[in-house]
Amino acid sequence: MALWVVRGGRGGSYAQWCLAEGRAAAAWNSVPTLAHAQSRDDVVALVAPTMPNESTAKVGNLASQLWGLRSIEPGDTVILPLSSSGTLAVGVCTVGYEHLDEHAPARHSVRVHWRADEVPRAVLGQDLLNSLGSLLTVFQLSRHNAEARFAEVLRTGVDPEATADDPGETPSESVTTASGTLLDPEPVPTTESIRDRVRTHIRTHFREHELTRLVAAVLTVRGFHCDISPPGPDQGVDILAGTGPLGLDSPTLIVEVKSGGGAIGAPVVRGLQGAMLSHRADQGLLVAWGGITREARAEIRKDRLTMRVWDADDLLDQVLDVYEELDETIRAEMPLKRAWVLVENES
Repeated sequence: MALWVVRGGRGGSYAQWCLAEGRAAAAWNSVPTLAHAQSRDDVVALVAPTMPNESTAKVGNLASQLWGLRSIEPGDTVILPLSSSGTLAVGVCTVGYEHLDEHAPARHSVRVHWRADEVPRAVLGQDLLNSLGSLLTVFQLSRHNAEARFAEVLRTGVDPEATADDPGETPSESVTTASGTLLDPEPVPTTESIRDRVRTHIRTHFREHELTRLVAAVLTVRGFHCDISPPGPDQGVDILAGTGPLGLDSPTLIVEVKSGGGAIGAPVVRGLQGAMLSHRADQGLLVAWGGITREARAEIRKDRLTMRVWDADDLLDQVLDVYEELDETIRAEMPLKRAWVLVENES
């Protein structure tokens, strides 16, 4: 079975529709149905009249992507990047190509059974993140044992081949298979890919108890006095924090830090709730690098006025927001430089 990436429009414009409707889709709606197309050349013949002023290369590129969508079969794995949350929706194709009516935002589609819990990009090795870095709407992944690794991520929440310091081999230019689909296209630098690289650096250089140290550094900038528990069993308390001159004033905060790749379940949330009661803390913060399960999110919602969760993207946002104020030791371990760039067309 093949592994495909199908994006949800510019900026994820119809990604939520795809999830709600159980579909992966492409919105080149001026192109008529591909139902009778038997080859990429057939798709070129359908695309060309809709793009009379475009180059042969651009027509061919679009045709290759549409032919890729046309080629997705039941049983194939489909990935839908969700740029708004830093996660990947992953599902299995259940019905092949269908052409939808004019009410659909994206008319070329396949049906997909989406997995309930999304996959955080933070749990993937940088090589797989590089492979996801193309701006094409539809393409196939094969490099770096991608299909088997995604299967393991879905089973355990952990990428078995994510290495500690390897930034990942940059794929070469995209390859068109004999059938005409695009395979492992070249990544391009985007805000998303830059965040991927920084997240990978944090995951590999601030492992286990070191991640607790990074969280404490962020909270210190935010005005908390932090007491960090030593490495080892901590009974659900990695950081005790408070405000005021002595760190004893409200709000007081208990922090549990989970640096593993797998999603954290409801028992950990209930453990943090218990620790808040026993320590008479005003607030609780769960830092879950691999995210939390749907059941855990439901538990958090019961105490949404006193508890928060930071996943990898939330922690990255916090780090970037206070970076210039962090301790110089932390900044030396995570050297970043702010840069302004012109945002080009990312469609």
